[in-house]
Amino acid sequence: MIVLLSPAKTLDFETEAVTSSASQPEFLNEAEQLISKLKKLSSNQVQKLMSVNPEIAELNVQRFQTWQTPFHGGNAKQAMLSFTGEVYRGLSANTFNEPEFEFAQQHLRILSGLYGILRPLDLIQPYRLEMGTKFKMNSKAENLYQFWGTKIKDYLESEESNNQAIINLSSNEYFKVVCPKDLNNKVIHCHFKDFKNGEYKMLMTYAKNARGAMARYIVKNQIETVEGLKGFDLNNYRYNEQLSDETNFTFTREQTQNS
Repeated sequence: MIVLLSPAKTLDFETEAVTSSASQPEFLNEAEQLISKLKKLSSNQVQKLMSVNPEIAELNVQRFQTWQTPFHGGNAKQAMLSFTGEVYRGLSANTFNEPEFEFAQQHLRILSGLYGILRPLDLIQPYRLEMGTKFKMNSKAENLYQFWGTKIKDYLESEESNNQAIINLSSNEYFKVVCPKDLNNKVIHCHFKDFKNGEYKMLMTYAKNARGAMARYIVKNQIETVEGLKGFDLNNYRYNEQLSDETNFTFTREQTQNS
């Protein structure tokens, strides 16, 4: 079973990593290709490309300029411990022990505009490049989806058990890059909804946190079967059979709580 997460825009490279275990990204060569072109962009071009304010644009110009290989503990940090935001607050990876990091390394994957796909302990350097960014690499790649092509799908299908289920906890923007219509693996989409104004609705902030909490539940309980997902009970969510089907698992809660 492989669990897919989206990355986060916000990063923490100041806090020391709680583990020394680390690995290298599978598609580091491709990341270098992207960086080599991103380094040529001015602050104004980055601002326009990413639709960000001047301060964030300048920050990312600096990130691109200082990005360099090889990655090691002195200039990079494990992906799962670098991303922050609601998903990663729900995941709370800094509380994992070594066996849990090992399990996460085997079962969690983080999709990335720059790195393609990351294992939790893959080292990364600071960046911002959302998958939906219309960054033109060449005449054959008008955007990042075209740049990555089928590489991420092929990678997922080639992992040790290529018939294992994919548990999608990523956003639509990122999941699109795995070419889901062509993916051979069975895919389970997890949805998290709160009861509000007489109906169940997806409230984005809570849903993001719940995606991370589901990943945490999987790691902490070493869940390796699709059926095992139905036991998820963090943040007061429960599996809702009436709102679920074979490929869409919906988890609901009756009263919204601060996560």
